[in-house]
Amino acid sequence: MIELVDATVGSGDFALSGLNFRVAAGEYAVVMGKTGVGKTTVIESICGLRRLKKGRVIIQEQDVTAWNAADRNVGYVPQDLALFPTMSVSAHLEFAMRLRRFKRSVIHSQVQRFSKILQIEKLLDRNVSGLSGGEAQRVALGRALTAGPSVLLLDEPLSALDADTRQVAQSMLRDINRQTGVTVLHVTHNESEALALADRHIYIDSQDGKANLSIRADLQTS
Repeated sequence: MIELVDATVGSGDFALSGLNFRVAAGEYAVVMGKTGVGKTTVIESICGLRRLKKGRVIIQEQDVTAWNAADRNVGYVPQDLALFPTMSVSAHLEFAMRLRRFKRSVIHSQVQRFSKILQIEKLLDRNVSGLSGGEAQRVALGRALTAGPSVLLLDEPLSALDADTRQVAQSMLRDINRQTGVTVLHVTHNESEALALADRHIYIDSQDGKANLSIRADLQTS
């Protein structure tokens, strides 16, 4: 689960205050709002890339506000995917597990498992620099998932994909959520994408870019 309690997030002179919402364990939640409202800043604060100016971040019932990003057991896919151009697909899938010193047998098992789920088994030996947009997106997801995070944060993960590839990717994301039980918080501007994916919709609004915030969280039925 993910919870923000009376949180204020910020970047430079920008701040967004009064953030209170909860995503239950295993839910797929989508965050929507106008450009510049602070959606990316919110998920960067949850994963620990930014410190809250005020309030608390709760993950899996633990207060992780003061924890480093590496200790929060969060998978994160940024909008630009942030793949390493000199590394192979398999090296990307192994990356987080090697940092955390997983056993070699576990690394092998997880790479095989998620390369199959993401349908990238045939790409494991390839360098990521030659991949299509859809393939690169799957690799970024695999890198975020193989270490077994309790929470997956996605920042506009499908924005660079064409309509057909996006539809396939939406189905894949929902399947991953159901198969792994990972709690997902997904930022998007695309309303049809939100409707196709989300159990819960969170709408962030602000007045004139200032620290006024309103959030509406509605549990959707599928």
